[in-house]
Amino acid sequence: QVQLVESGGGLVQAGGSLRVSCAASGRTFSAYNIGWFRQAPGKGREFVATIALGSGITDYKDSVKGRFTVSRDNAKNTVYLQMNSLEPEDTAVYYCAAKTRYSGTIDSPNAYDYWGQGTQVTVSS
Repeated sequence: QVQLVESGGGLVQAGGSLRVSCAASGRTFSAYNIGWFRQAPGKGREFVATIALGSGITDYKDSVKGRFTVSRDNAKNTVYLQMNSLEPEDTAVYYCAAKTRYSGTIDSPNAYDYWGQGTQVTVSS
């Protein structure tokens, strides 16, 4: 199993920045990707970004490209999501998740097996 713990959420004004972290433990070597998802009140969980732990290849939701950056520190078993130029529409609970199966698309929540508890990000206008 893989255990994931998010941290770093908070309240920020529009145009500001936040960095959220995802610390992984357990069988981390079994994970292909760590993804970031978010869920706003009354909405479904949506893909934000993902990073392949081996190659470092990243992918992003179109609306966050150029504003968000996902990175990894393999020595610390930690993945980061740097969020700049935040907008009120970015307000949500942010979750990280581990994809340990080869099958499944990297932007689908169903492809990820292990999830953190989430961290709240609130952007005020």
